[in-house]
Amino acid sequence: MSDISAFQFETLRVSNPVDHVLHVEINRPGKRNAMNPQFFKDMQACFKKITDDPHSRCIVLSGSGKHFTSGLDIMEFMPMLMTESDEDVGRRSFQLRRLISELQESFTVIEKCPKPVIAAMHSACIGGGVDLACSCDMRLCTYDSWFEIKEIDLALAADIGTLQRLPKIIGNHSLVRELAYTARKLFSDEALTAGFVSRVYNDKKTMIHRAVELAVEISSKSPVAIGATKLQLNYARDHTVDEGLDYICSWNMGLLQSKDLLIAGQSSLQKQTPKFEDMKSKL
Repeated sequence: MSDISAFQFETLRVSNPVDHVLHVEINRPGKRNAMNPQFFKDMQACFKKITDDPHSRCIVLSGSGKHFTSGLDIMEFMPMLMTESDEDVGRRSFQLRRLISELQESFTVIEKCPKPVIAAMHSACIGGGVDLACSCDMRLCTYDSWFEIKEIDLALAADIGTLQRLPKIIGNHSLVRELAYTARKLFSDEALTAGFVSRVYNDKKTMIHRAVELAVEISSKSPVAIGATKLQLNYARDHTVDEGLDYICSWNMGLLQSKDLLIAGQSSLQKQTPKFEDMKSKL
């Protein structure tokens, strides 16, 4: 089991419901799980620890309280965004660029994490919540869920990943542009039809239960093969087919020599469940 004492954060609650599975909850229910500056710091720290944790193999990401998340906590970010009249615009621009880059990295760490992350969303998922969901491997939701690219109503262009990842997730550029230009709500039935989510459940309790079951199934596979598969899928998304094929050739030169192949083969012949070693955290 993972050492949960190492996963203590101000805005996140981390638990270990079953072996090899971590459950990360956004934990600001009194603020509708709004994303304040500390949340972004916690996300980076949390998923870097998860990447280094030798026992975790799959992660469920959800929100506590009534909503998955209401998005960016505008009130806490406003002082950072206000421009002083006598401050040079060029210097201020570089400061804002660093801020945006840090916010982006807080979700990119999920994408870079070698362990699959399942977003289990309920009720509202607004603004930054869509950015967050897009960085996850799989997305589940409840029937009362709705999603909104809200930034356009704040005279902003979404800048933490939605505009870059969502078109590649659903493959419907017309729908993406409609949602981004209008900020209209995407409800769970349409989200399922569009391919943004893969499952819709009647209630949050059932969804979390099913998400953990899915995580357990994934965790039963070779962690070497799962990590490599995630890496290849992310690479293939951003490269040509020929580049992707060449990339998997380079990786499988080594991976095909993993003892996990022997374990999987023997277990299949013996009709037994294979048992794979945990990954090492560091050299």
